[in-house]
Formats: sequence, C-alpha cells, structure tokens
Amino acid sequence: MDSLTGLLPIILMFVIFYFILIRPQQKRQKKTAQMQSSLEKGNRVITIGGFHATIEAIDDENNTVVLRAGDGSKLTYDRSAVREIAENN
Repeated sequence: MDSLTGLLPIILMFVIFYFILIRPQQKRQKKTAQMQSSLEKGNRVITIGGFHATIEAIDDENNTVVLRAGDGSKLTYDRSAVREIAENN
C-alpha cells in the first residue's frame, strides 16, 4: 500500500504532462500534416521562414512544392516547409 501511495504523485505528474504538453502538441502536428497534404496549385502559402508565395506546382513523388514569389521567380521547397495557407486577399 505504501509503494502505491509513493508512486501516485509520479503517475499523477505524468498524466498532467500528457494532457498539458503532449496531447496538444500531437493535435497541432496532425493538423499541420493534414494542411500540408491538402495543398493545391494556386494556394497562397507562408513557409516556416516567413516567405509568402503562391503554389505553382506540386511534386508528390519528391514531396516538394514549387512556389512563385511576387516578382515571378520560382523556388522549390519541401512540402513540410509550408507553415500555413494564407488568407486570399
């Protein structure tokens, strides 16, 4: 009985860490992965580096996207570098 009482605070701490830290992070990762898999040509996106561009082409084989900047230049990024889909203005 004493060993169970001694382990209870540690178990409680792990449960609290799971619900405060681990579970929300897993939800964010799942949401980001769904967004990255649903990218389409023409979407305006923002990369993790803050680059704002429009998707010109998507290469599913290499898991990359070709982004067109405002000046017309084209750059190739990994799909995982896309942070969010920007609101179309």
